[in-house]
Amino acid sequence: MWKRAIVAALIGFSASTMAVDADGFRDYVSQLKQEAADKGYQQATIDEAFSDLKLFKRAISADRNQPEFKKTLDTYLPQAVPQWKVDQARKLYKEHKELLEEIGKAYGVQPRFIVALWGIETNFGGYTGNYPVLSTTASLAYEGRREAFFKEQFFAAMTILDEGHISADAMRGSWAGAMGQTQFMPTSFLSYAQDYDGDGRKDIWGSLPDVFASAANYLKNVGWEYDQTWARQVKLTAPVAEENQGLKVKKTLEEWQALGVRRFDGTDLPARGIEASLVFPDDAHGRVYLAYANYDALMRWNRSHYFAVAVGYLSDRIKFPPIE
Repeated sequence: MWKRAIVAALIGFSASTMAVDADGFRDYVSQLKQEAADKGYQQATIDEAFSDLKLFKRAISADRNQPEFKKTLDTYLPQAVPQWKVDQARKLYKEHKELLEEIGKAYGVQPRFIVALWGIETNFGGYTGNYPVLSTTASLAYEGRREAFFKEQFFAAMTILDEGHISADAMRGSWAGAMGQTQFMPTSFLSYAQDYDGDGRKDIWGSLPDVFASAANYLKNVGWEYDQTWARQVKLTAPVAEENQGLKVKKTLEEWQALGVRRFDGTDLPARGIEASLVFPDDAHGRVYLAYANYDALMRWNRSHYFAVAVGYLSDRIKFPPIE
């Protein structure tokens, strides 16, 4: 009984310390509004941004209770990249080939990866989220556990509004504030979004030229290599020491060859002077990849090995067989 009492007390303490309420949120919003004025935002921007801010408890709940998925790549990939998504990706690649190739050349990013990111992030723009970004970022800042991060996102969203890229009502995204067909957080928008169609607005919600160019610009700025792929699945002919595993360890393909790493079909690795890391997205009994610089770039976009592999896998399915 005493153990149950302690657990109940801890749960009650946790709930009380993380409680949120409308009155507290209103006070917090007043502080944000004063800070916005101190930062020098235009009064019209402040009026628009703060006219309809609401406490979104659903966003707070989602942030507190993010699910932990117990999957393997072998079960995850068929769900993340089903055949219909491959077919759609290839169809859209062909449909927008001229624009994609133009942007790919301008930014140094292979178009297949732009389409793959688009497909994995938002199902090619089919679902971008319908949460009002200003309200959700303000709510998550008020909740307090990651106040500095979400407060920065809130004011970045205000800057986007101030620059005239979109209205407050139309600025919608995920519960965490990831926006548009690229799912950029507001700070990422300010760093990487592009006005490729030249209309004076960086529109990652509705302009495909802006969407594609923004994704390519992000990858370009986090170390993308145009002459490399993302990774290759490999086999090990001998155990590889733990200190030689992970993205922080870089070795040449020749060095990996000497350590017993082979192509997935058992043949020798390519004779190329490039570096790679040995990664195990699941565990020692799961798939093994030699990850190149572009894998690191995908991990900068989303710190998930499953995400990086899904994007890379879809990009390979776009490339092979060649699209007529």
